[in-house]
Formats: sequence, C-alpha cells, structure tokens
Amino acid sequence: MLKLPTGLSIYFARNLTVSRKIACYRHIVAIESINYTVYCPAMSSAHDILHSIFGFSSFRPPQDQIIDALILGDDALVLMPTGGGKSLCYQIPALVREGCGVVISPLIALMQDQVSAMRLLGVRASFLNSTLSTAEAREIERALLAGELDLLYIAPERFTQANTLRLLREAPISLFAIDEAHCVSQWGHDFRADYLKLSLLHELFPEIPRIALTATADARTRTEIISRLQLEEAGQFIAGFDRPNICYRIALKHNAKQQFLKFLKDEHANDAGIVYCLSRKKTEDIAYWLQTQGFNALAYHAGLPAETRADHQSKFLRDEGVIIVATIAFGMGIDKPDVRFVAHLDLPKTIESYYQETGRAGRDGEPADAWMIYGLQDVIKLRQMMEGSAGSEEYKRAEQHRLNAMLGLCEITSCRRQALLGYFDDEMEHACGNCDCCLEPPQTWDGTEAARKALSVTYRTNQRFGVNHLIDVLRGAENDKVFQFDHHRLASHGIGQELDNNQWRSVFRQLVARGYLSVDLERFGALRLEESCRPLLRGEESIQLRVDVKQKTAKRQTKTPLAADVDVALWEALRECRRQFAEDKGVPPYVIFHDSALQEMCVNLPQDMDAFGMVSGVGERKLEKYGPAFLRVITDHLA
Repeated sequence: MLKLPTGLSIYFARNLTVSRKIACYRHIVAIESINYTVYCPAMSSAHDILHSIFGFSSFRPPQDQIIDALILGDDALVLMPTGGGKSLCYQIPALVREGCGVVISPLIALMQDQVSAMRLLGVRASFLNSTLSTAEAREIERALLAGELDLLYIAPERFTQANTLRLLREAPISLFAIDEAHCVSQWGHDFRADYLKLSLLHELFPEIPRIALTATADARTRTEIISRLQLEEAGQFIAGFDRPNICYRIALKHNAKQQFLKFLKDEHANDAGIVYCLSRKKTEDIAYWLQTQGFNALAYHAGLPAETRADHQSKFLRDEGVIIVATIAFGMGIDKPDVRFVAHLDLPKTIESYYQETGRAGRDGEPADAWMIYGLQDVIKLRQMMEGSAGSEEYKRAEQHRLNAMLGLCEITSCRRQALLGYFDDEMEHACGNCDCCLEPPQTWDGTEAARKALSVTYRTNQRFGVNHLIDVLRGAENDKVFQFDHHRLASHGIGQELDNNQWRSVFRQLVARGYLSVDLERFGALRLEESCRPLLRGEESIQLRVDVKQKTAKRQTKTPLAADVDVALWEALRECRRQFAEDKGVPPYVIFHDSALQEMCVNLPQDMDAFGMVSGVGERKLEKYGPAFLRVITDHLA
C-alpha cells in the first residue's frame, strides 16, 4: 500500500497497473511539493489524456486514427502541415502504452524546450544528447531502465551508438517516433546521413510500433522514407497541406532592402518573424542593417559559435518582436506560435524548402505572411551551387527539376496556393483568395512575338552569351562587344526596340522559368535553347507573359486585433503573469499559455477553478499550477 505525504492526493484510473501506479507515485514525490493533485492516465484513455493533460476537448482529424493505430501496435507514416499537431500523435500513445516513447529528432538545440514543455504538463520527459555530462546521462539511463520515463528524446547520431542500442534493448519501450522523417531522403532538402541507419529500428525492435512524421514530402520523398525506414506495412496518414491563414506573396527584386523595409514598417513593425537568405554573410549583413533601422534582429547560421546560435534561438523563442535572419540552418522544429511573417530575400532551392520554411509562420492559426522577392541572379547562383555540389548527375538533374518547379511557382499568374498544394498532390478546387495572384490578379500580355525574338537571338549568337549582351543585340546597341563578335550584322540586331531593357529581362527570365531556355554555367551564365522551345519558334504555340510591375505593399492587418469586449488592461496583466511564470521556468511564454488562451480568459472571465479549467489548453496540470495566479489577476481586475 502506498503511503502518501499529508496533503498529496493521487487519482489513478481503474485499469492502471500497479507498477505504473508506483512509478507515478515516485515521480510525483520526487519533483512536486505536497498539496498537489495529480491524475495518472488509464491504458486506454487517449481522449482523457487529451483533455486532462493537454487541455483540449477533441482531436483534429486524422490525429485520432493515428493514435488508435499506434496504441494497437501498428506502424504509421504521417504527413501533416507545420502546426497541425503532429507531436500529439506520438505523445498520447506513449502515455497510453506501457513503457517509454523514444523520439528520434535531429534538433538538439530544441530538445531542452520540448522536454521542459512536457514536464510542465506533468509528463516524465528527458533527453539524451551530447550536451549532457556523463553523470547526467547515466541518471537518465537509470530512470529509463526503471520505467520512470514517459518520453525520451534522442539525437539520431546517438541512437546508433552500441551503448544506446544496448540500453534500448533492456528498457521498456512503448513506441519509436521518427520526427522530421524527410531527413532520411537523399533527394530531400534536409538530408541527415545518420537517418539512413534508422532501419535498425525495424530490424532490432520488430514488435515495437514506429511512427515517422514530416510536414513536407513529395511522392518521391514519401517512397524513399517508406523504403529506407522499412515502413511498407505502415498506415499512411496524409492530412491536407493547406495553411489557409498564410498569405503567399512573391515579387521581383527591384531594391531588395527598401522593398523589405516597406513591408516591415507597413505591416509588421513590432512582430516576430524569420528572414531567409542564401549566404551566411548576407544573414549577418541584413541583421545588422535591420538593427540600424530600429528592429530587434539577430543572425543565425551554421558558421556562428554554438553558444551564439543557442543564445539567438533562445531570445527568438522567449522574447517578443525578435526577427531572426537565417540560412536554412534555422527553423526545423521551431514551435513558436506567433511568428507573423516569414520572408525570403533569395529564391529557395525547392518548393519543399519553401513550403516548410513558410510553414513556420502563423502556427497559432492567426493571419500571417509568406513574403518573397527574387530575381534571375538568384537562379544563376542556385545553379552554380548545384553544379559545384558533390552529388551524382542523377541528383543534379533532380535538383534542377525542383528548382524549375520553384521558378514556375514564382512566375505563375493563377492562384499560388493551388499550384503549391498541387505539387504535393493535394488538390484545391477553387482559388484561395489569400495570395497575391488572387488579391491583385497580375496583368498578362501576348508575349509570343517577343519570345520568338528572344529565342532567335539566343540561337543566332550560338548560345554563348548572357542576358545583357542578348538585350544589347535586340535593342540595336553599337558597343565594343557587339562589334567584336560581328553581332551588328545579325538579322536579330535591332529588332527588339519596342521593349526597354527591363522588359526584355522579364521576357528572358520568364522563358527560363518556363523551361524554354536554361542557364549554361560552364559558359558563365550563357543562355541556351531547350527542346521545348521548338513549337514556339515554329509558330505552333503562343505564350502569355506576366506584366512586371513594382510591388504594391498595401497595408494589411495580419495580427488579429483583440476582440471588442477584451479589456486591454486585463490582457496586459495576464501577459505579465504569463511572462513571470515563463521566466521562472526558463521556457518561452507560449509554453505556459498561448495567446488564444489568454484572449479566451479575457472574454469568458472565469472566476473559479472549474470555469478556468474550461479554457482551451488548460489541462489538469496547468489548472493546478497556474489557475490560482491567473484567477487572482482576473479577480483583481474585476474588483
């Protein structure tokens, strides 16, 4: 019989095993003060856990199907958009099933925050990675073997070590979760070599269910995930990829800094956001420039010292209104809900990269912007990077195909969201009404004759020259280079004076984007004809081109204003209460309560523990830990 300290109450579900009760008891006595009530979940109570621990009343489809499959011991492959609730799909089964759920994640820098968030909910979570001392690691290993953990996060490089595999064979394991599963794909944008060894899970632990999760994977990547992780028998759960709260906006570069500054000042002057650049140097330059403009901006890239990266990431997660300027080294697994914009100052390499990076905006479901500017120089730079890679010719061709798809998304004149979702085989019947092409439909013009002239001059100059020289020939320039190659004698010389230089650049850029021309990097950016241009040259097809206009940045309200019946003074008082708890626990404020929960408190004005427990996101653990303090704030305000 368990002897409880005075004032400590524990409510066990009827079908909880004795060993589980004892483990819960030891954990509670070890980490909690007395005068605290704890609920220990039943083996078959996924909905109870959802409500009592996480504070939600219902699942989002197909979370319930995924959770049921894992509880029954089946494998699962899950594709769910960023912010769609993937983590609950393995957290709840790990609590329902006997043993500890092992989460394999490449995000060492974020494990501490993930574990802290779980512990605040009363979940017994820890991590094993290279940041721990030997003594700390041994204590976690002891707790795992003793059945005192519900969740254990492990880095993939540590998982494959002999000592770790031996430990896992001896420990009670409920399931394995492979987070960011697209990292296993050698064709993907976030490839991690250590992920290739995760086939060991199926070979060494055939009876333990596995769940692989990702937010981005086209058909080819999904096939590779299934093959490499041996998930041929797994159920496949593919949720819709649409993030309707994100407004997609893409424009041409004219004056990049001024375009971006106008966007920030008009729409996101005090908001948290992420800015992506292609090079490390550019991230530092843009971050410094933003600081001079009065913004709280920090750089992040793999070349910075580890402690600097950790500090900048921590400030971004915990402080308000911080802008991170980063390469793709930043962002995977970021759980900050109130990122109001993601901006790309350079063209991403693939639609997968673009979708995953933009998905870090608006995880709270409130309006957010995915804003990008790009130019032909971005294309040339990316193709130079591809050519210089150590990948095989097959890999380079695949990357070229993906870059062409990204260019096509930029140049499209119809709904961008339809094209974006279509890339992932997710059909949208009607235009979205929340992208720049829907909000301000682009003008088009019959570019057939101009395109033929551009293709003709490329052919007549032997496909050896770049855009600027070809424009000089078309516009009839008489400079040294034109005379040096006798291009003033060509039939194409001077036939394009009806368009100015910028208009011709637009024609050439769109022909490259649509695959009629390609950039020959071995000839320093020379343009060359592709087979697909023949029907256009022969007069067998026509082409509509986009009219390039300088981007209009209409002022938009992307942060949902407080409801009319919300008292701003109470809102700020609740935020201050949340901030104090967050600082005390060393976690981001949203780990305590999301903004949506605070707004609900302001509207409903709960005045007792039962009413406070009805607020979305308030589970039993948070009710006991934070309810009295937040109720005092509300009571004081009403008084």
